[in-house]
Amino acid sequence: MQKIQKRSDAQIHRTLLLDAADKVFSEHGVHAALELVTAQAGVSRATLYRNFPDRDALMGALLERTFEKLEAQAEQLQERDDALFCMLEHMASLVADCAPVSDHWRTADRDSPVLAGAQRRLTRLVKPLLEQAVASGTCRPDLTAKDVILVSSMLGSGLRGRTRAQRRSLSRRALHLLLEGLRAAPARGNITP
Repeated sequence: MQKIQKRSDAQIHRTLLLDAADKVFSEHGVHAALELVTAQAGVSRATLYRNFPDRDALMGALLERTFEKLEAQAEQLQERDDALFCMLEHMASLVADCAPVSDHWRTADRDSPVLAGAQRRLTRLVKPLLEQAVASGTCRPDLTAKDVILVSSMLGSGLRGRTRAQRRSLSRRALHLLLEGLRAAPARGNITP
């Protein structure tokens, strides 16, 4: 019974640290002192390092949590013809709400195995939504998973906002502009010049 309690406490500490890191990094940037994270979480420095040996491990865990949110959203949207567009809207919100994670990985080494894995994972995530959108005629038939990944990177323009509200506004605006280029063109009748 004591082992279960220890595991439960460890999971609680991990969640507290991730929540604290998200808050601290949102307020102070991703290079904020990790002592601010431990103070916000109410745990010791040893607890931090037992869970995350370094800042990259902490950022990797925040990225993992972001992917879990994306995957849960994709699962909820599975049968909808507009699932791809709903997912892009969700991604725009995540960029604004998880600015430190987005910012960290946008500036990371392009050859990073973590980034390569994230791109593969994102491709697997959007591919069925894209195929469904193409099949239903809601998006351009020439749209590829790589295009959707490019669009998701473009949503990072929302990071230019100083506050969460500004980031959300910029991300929504970027998404609105981008969606017009992704949607299927309306059928046009024979137009004579």
